[in-house]
Amino acid sequence: MDVNAAVAAAAAIAGVCTGVIAMLAFRWSERDQKRPTRTSLHTDPVLPPGVDTVLSVLRSSAVVLDEADSVVKASSAAYALGLVRGGKLAVEPMLQMARDTRRDGEIRQVELDLPRRGTGRGDALAVSARVAPLGSRLVLLLVEDLTEARRIEAVRRDFVANVSHELKTPVGALSLLSEAVMDASDDPEAVERFAGRMQNEATRLTSLVQELIDLSRVQNDDPLEDAEPVRVDELVAEAIDRCRQPAATKQINMAAGGTADLRVWGNRGQLAAALGNLVENAVNYSPARTRVGIAARRVSAGGGDRIEIAVTDQGIGISEKDKERVFERFYRVDPARSRATGGTGLGLAIVKHVAASHGGEVTVWSSEGQGSTFTLRLPEAAATRTSRSTQTTQPSRTSGPGDVRDEDDAHGPDDTTAYESIPATPAAPEVLP
Repeated sequence: MDVNAAVAAAAAIAGVCTGVIAMLAFRWSERDQKRPTRTSLHTDPVLPPGVDTVLSVLRSSAVVLDEADSVVKASSAAYALGLVRGGKLAVEPMLQMARDTRRDGEIRQVELDLPRRGTGRGDALAVSARVAPLGSRLVLLLVEDLTEARRIEAVRRDFVANVSHELKTPVGALSLLSEAVMDASDDPEAVERFAGRMQNEATRLTSLVQELIDLSRVQNDDPLEDAEPVRVDELVAEAIDRCRQPAATKQINMAAGGTADLRVWGNRGQLAAALGNLVENAVNYSPARTRVGIAARRVSAGGGDRIEIAVTDQGIGISEKDKERVFERFYRVDPARSRATGGTGLGLAIVKHVAASHGGEVTVWSSEGQGSTFTLRLPEAAATRTSRSTQTTQPSRTSGPGDVRDEDDAHGPDDTTAYESIPATPAAPEVLP
């Protein structure tokens, strides 16, 4: 019994000692886990209070780097621009700026051109990068995308250069012609000839200045401030009347048709100028003894019905490479013909801005040698939807010898067939003969 009791006591003592040792080991392990290490100091940095909130509302792309150049915080815009990949800053010049700033604490800024990722385009992404220290261990990188600002600035420079060139041409011509008039003061025929050319250049200069004013107005003004329901047939009548004299000179028949009693919502003056420019272009670029058609119709579209006004001509047509540029300022498909007709290259640019500011668009279908169809699509005035089936044909009577119908009959069947063969755009109204 004494031996057994001694063994039991020894076992109990051993168990107690084992428990005490285990408890001490557990406490020691906990203390080691809570003790900060050099590794934990560098792998788990904490942003200063409020920085995370500020970065989330910045418009610029933001990246925060630690001492090991690892990304601690990056905005979604930074990922979208391709600045951060795999937890690292992917742009070497920015990374070097961050290292230099971390070393001396100076704020640095630089503009860079970065390649676009995944677009397949050769143009670069223009950015402005600014690096500043954030606390004692972190560095903040702010990147702003300047690509759109650069593009707008380039467009502005081109516009000023083009305006200067276009103004210089007629002004220079007037100067030379005035000298010629002075030198030919004793030759009445020469004076008359030079005076006529001066009048043409003066008219061209006046047209250019007026279209520059119109373009500036449609770009700066809000047409919907003075918007009202505008009758389409009145706009068509004004456009035809505006081009009646040049059409009569070239014996061009202008025919209007389509759905009657349509109205669009917008600024009457701007809409009349836009449609007038389309009809004027159609007349200027059409051969003699041809037709120009204007037709309107209503089409269903998401967000409400739209009114389509199509202007079709039998002119020289537009090549595929020129279609994308015809609405640019001062761009001319045929510069020689534009000089002959007094074109400034601003008419279609005005049409484009008017359409966009009214919530619409303008498109073009064309085939070289067959003619063109420009289609102006505008929101319909909602309270004016009346009859959807009334079709009218209103051929205009141009001034000049004889009646337009008689002249058309004299053209023969070939001319009519050529006119009817002009295809329209898929969504364009058919022009009634």
